Amino acid sequence: MNELKHIAMIMDGNGRWAQCQGKKRFVGHEAGSERVREVTRYCAEHPEIERLSLFAFSTENWKRPKLEVEFLMKLLSHYLEKELPTYLEMGVKFEMIGDASRFTPALQKQISELEEETKHGTRLIQHLALNYGSRNEILRAINSLKNSEMVTEESLGNALDCKHNVDLLIRTGGEHRLSNYLLWQSAYAELFFSDTLWPDFTSAELESIIARFKNIDRRFGGVK
Repeated sequence: MNELKHIAMIMDGNGRWAQCQGKKRFVGHEAGSERVREVTRYCAEHPEIERLSLFAFSTENWKRPKLEVEFLMKLLSHYLEKELPTYLEMGVKFEMIGDASRFTPALQKQISELEEETKHGTRLIQHLALNYGSRNEILRAINSLKNSEMVTEESLGNALDCKHNVDLLIRTGGEHRLSNYLLWQSAYAELFFSDTLWPDFTSAELESIIARFKNIDRRFGGVK
């Protein structure tokens, strides 16, 4: 049975979910934020999972219509404010990965405060990827090591925002690509692609994927 410590998820399909119901895209984003709570609770209660990394806003998402980006920033601010009691109740430690420098000072402060308030959580670490792109992460890591005599795999890995290898990566919404997400950390991750749009994704489907993951023959480039 495979060890499962770190799950990463690409939460895709919010906008399409809303459009399929004849609703505005922002309705899908609101529904998707509710799903985050369910999946996080499931992982916090799972006896083996230590980390859950969720792709919330990419470096490329700034290209979306201005009104949608503004709404997403307001939704993020509301989520960070509203979810503190839930994080504390579930024993979840919140950590952002990505480049916060493009966010407003107020939003940066909210992120830092939530990280501080939840730093003693012991049941799960939730990495929320915000203004995140794996290439950007790797470049920032390399630049932080530019005075080193030699960059090694270990030193580069330790300079990344997320320093932990992914065991299982799940993408919802029917697309089959990584979209510049945790490329270094997912070198040997098992990849699962679900046709379910994110607002319809349930902990029951996650449990089914985990059961399939457990029975995969993971060789990591070797032979068994």
